[in-house]
Amino acid sequence: MEKYSDTFIINPLPDIDCSAAYQSDRLSCPVEATLDAIGGRWKVLILHELFNGTRRFGELHRSLHGITQKMLTQQLREMERDGLIHREVYTQVPPKVEYSLTPLGKTLQPVLDAMHFWGKRYLEQQ
Repeated sequence: MEKYSDTFIINPLPDIDCSAAYQSDRLSCPVEATLDAIGGRWKVLILHELFNGTRRFGELHRSLHGITQKMLTQQLREMERDGLIHREVYTQVPPKVEYSLTPLGKTLQPVLDAMHFWGKRYLEQQ
C-alpha cells in the first residue's frame, strides 16, 4: 500500500486475469470495462467538469478547449447510455439541456483522484 497524500491511499490491485480467458467477452475484464466507460481523451475531462456540478452543453463546450460540438455530443450520449450522466431537457425557447452525474457517475471520483495523484507524481519525476 502506498500513501500519496494525507487523504488518499492506493491499495495494490488484486490479481486480474484479462488474458485468453476473457477473449470471448473483453468487457468481463474489470479494467477493460472501466476503460470502455471512461476511456478516450474527453470523457475524463467531461467528468471532471461535472464533478463541480450541473453544466449546460454550452458551458461544457467552452470549458473543454479543442473539443468539437459533434465530439462532445457523441461523448455525452455514450456516457448517458452507460449510466454515468443524466441529461435533463427543459421544454422552453430557446431549448435548455443540462448534464449532471448520476450516482454511478459520482462513484468515479476516487478513480479520477487516483489518476490525478499518479499524474502529478509522474510529472514531478520528468
